[in-house]
Amino acid sequence: MEIEIATIGGYEEVGRQMTAVRAGNDIVIFDMGLNLSQVLIHDNVETERMHSLDLIDMGAIPDDRIMSDLEGDVKAIVPTHGHLDHIGAISKLAHRYDAPVVATPFTIELVKQQIEGEQKFGVENDLVKMSGGESMTIGDHGVELEFVHVTHSIIDAINPVLHTPEGAIVYGLDKRMDHSPVIQDPIDMKRFREIGREDNGVLCYIEDCTNANKKGRTPSENVAREHLRDVLYSMEDYDGGIVATTFSSHISRVTSLVEFAKDIGRQPVLLGRSMEKYSGTAERLDFVDFPSDLGMFGHRKSVDRTFKRIMNEGKENFLPVVTGHQGEPRAMLTRMARGETPYELDDGDKVVFSARVIPEPTNEGQRYQAERLLGMQGARVYDEIHVSGHLCQEGHYEMLDALQPQHIIPAHQDLKGFSGYVDLASNQGYQMGRDIHVTRNGNLISIVD
Repeated sequence: MEIEIATIGGYEEVGRQMTAVRAGNDIVIFDMGLNLSQVLIHDNVETERMHSLDLIDMGAIPDDRIMSDLEGDVKAIVPTHGHLDHIGAISKLAHRYDAPVVATPFTIELVKQQIEGEQKFGVENDLVKMSGGESMTIGDHGVELEFVHVTHSIIDAINPVLHTPEGAIVYGLDKRMDHSPVIQDPIDMKRFREIGREDNGVLCYIEDCTNANKKGRTPSENVAREHLRDVLYSMEDYDGGIVATTFSSHISRVTSLVEFAKDIGRQPVLLGRSMEKYSGTAERLDFVDFPSDLGMFGHRKSVDRTFKRIMNEGKENFLPVVTGHQGEPRAMLTRMARGETPYELDDGDKVVFSARVIPEPTNEGQRYQAERLLGMQGARVYDEIHVSGHLCQEGHYEMLDALQPQHIIPAHQDLKGFSGYVDLASNQGYQMGRDIHVTRNGNLISIVD
């Protein structure tokens, strides 16, 4: 059976992920993501109103026109998790394919919300839920799709595995090796090791190289949780304002912030559209049980009314958890820093960034500006209370040891970012041009002729 892999998006940047695997006449697409940075550099862009070709020209979504070079039929579109760099283009591209979107329950719900907000295209693909540990048949030629549960900075994440007669294709984006997560089960390393030992083994491993140039091992989410606990407990006697920000999709971190706010005698409240969307969805699907009095507000008028209430009742009684950890211009924290909300920052007030700056020039510039504005209002910034959602070098060694793949395709980085992974794999006996396939967007790689 011929095996061909199209590296469509996410092989020259961190963002707009999309990969297609052809096994015989059956094609499975993994991820359809957005490059948010390419959107943010344009003022007032409303992607839901834009045509896919315009977004492709902007570099905001994958250029999937290479799919016409693959002979076969798309049988499934499989996003690995609910981050926008993996699902943000589904509402723009999925309608081109007569195939269901297959994902975990939390991811499917987020995809559904993306589709409901779409104003340019009608997206009528079936939405099929499948959880980690489950499988489904793809086509009529002995191909099976399996979901392996992984841990990441969002709940309900998986690595999909396409089992073919030639061996398994493991799509390894995105994960960290967390054996003591705050929410859900640890990464299923047992299953990865089993897949590596099966008769045909792993034909190809497509791997997330975000942190491949970083030594050591990515810490567990519990490390970030304890760091956050220590920071917030140290503020227990402070009688001014405390504001926290983190990734809206990071439900584990939001859960910790809510819990520790209560511990120090403050009422947590979640503010911002994406904060309300992700946390509200997680609660509706029973992934988390928030306190009954936790407020979640996304609409600007509701947020401003909440800020007025906080100011009237005393900032010392509340801990707002807001959007804006990257300094996004229209996010809640940036508006607060510019003095555009009823919440007034005073000298000595604490702003806790439980996130890191995504290493990309647009984000770095916006975050720098937001922190300067906060500082000008006298706020004290607590930074880098975070652990990454991606493997560092020791995690990559463990995955290669578990899977023993015949071929490797580095992904989720640019060519410079691939260098650490290429060196690491070379030390394990792999070789550039033979079984390490460094590629770019828009290329086709033939694994089995």
